[in-house]
Amino acid sequence: MRTIWIALFSLMSALAHANIPLTEALGNGPPIPSAPRLASTGYLLIDARNGEVLVEHNADERLPPASLTKMMTAYIAERELAEGRASFEDMVPISVKAWKTGGSRTFVREGTEVRFEDLLRGIIIQSGNDASVAIAEYIAGSEDVFADVMNQTAASLGMTNTQFLNSTGLPAEGHYSTARDLAILAARTIEDYPETYSIYAEKSFTYNGIRQANRNTLLFRDPSVDGLKTGHTEEAGYCLVASAVRDDFRLISVVMGTDSEKAREQETTKLMQYGFRYFSGKTVFAANEVLPESARKVWFGEAETVELATVDPLYVTLPLGRESAIQATLDAPESLEAPLVAGDVVGTVKIMLGDRVLAESAVAVASDIPEGGFFKRIMDFVLRLFA
Repeated sequence: MRTIWIALFSLMSALAHANIPLTEALGNGPPIPSAPRLASTGYLLIDARNGEVLVEHNADERLPPASLTKMMTAYIAERELAEGRASFEDMVPISVKAWKTGGSRTFVREGTEVRFEDLLRGIIIQSGNDASVAIAEYIAGSEDVFADVMNQTAASLGMTNTQFLNSTGLPAEGHYSTARDLAILAARTIEDYPETYSIYAEKSFTYNGIRQANRNTLLFRDPSVDGLKTGHTEEAGYCLVASAVRDDFRLISVVMGTDSEKAREQETTKLMQYGFRYFSGKTVFAANEVLPESARKVWFGEAETVELATVDPLYVTLPLGRESAIQATLDAPESLEAPLVAGDVVGTVKIMLGDRVLAESAVAVASDIPEGGFFKRIMDFVLRLFA
């Protein structure tokens, strides 16, 4: 195995595969202060790109999610759009049940039809319970069936501590989620449906002559914030899932169980400021990037050597000032036999911190190497005997 030392300017890494906190695993460097302690029942801060946890407290405690539930309702609606089973122009009938649903509302009227796009904006921006029920009934026939779709979707996303009983987040015994699961959902919303994610940043929406401001007040205070969703019930307290991006570094925070709208905003701001001040992320190697010092001897081929390249991108997260503690290791045979086809996997490259693997990718030959002629093969056969 050969170890490739990467210069400070070209390498940062994340502890996606480690089992200890990021700030406790990186050796010497500029001091990183302890994470802020929030007045919140459960909270989490992650790098949106790789899920690296920067701060957490009670992140796996099952808690009532209130209207954070609507992130899943919107996610399923966005999936319907992306997969062609619905369009913004679809006219959705409004049932008596949808019309009568209490709490925050978009103010749709029973017996009318409303554009799918307007209902989606009503869910995301206005947190409309009536809009959520209407979308649920349109997609699944009934809200009960839609709840099954929600739970199946949650399981497929890896949300292992979540159970939805309705599309709105209105109180129901056994309706729960966790900060970690909601962070997973937020990250997938951003990654899977970028075309509609921009709706989460819209500051107001008017329907039926009634203009309502987005309940995520951070949108009005921090230009780096572009989502996602607030929630509140007496049981759940005040909750907020937020995302912000600065210099291509995106964070997602989840704050659950604060005691006021102001508190959920303040506590979220503490997490975001800590994350952006003391951490950063970078792509170490792009997909299909040729690795330095990776040339391998080729036997029986038209060329004598072949370079190796990553299969997947290697993205990492580090506390600022810890880059020099990282190294990369390439595990691949020192020699290969032709013929070789570009893309043939021959090993792995790992970003390491001591014995810990921070990120890894398969590596493949970067170019085609056809088999050499008869005399080249005979010569290589003899040379390899002595080698």
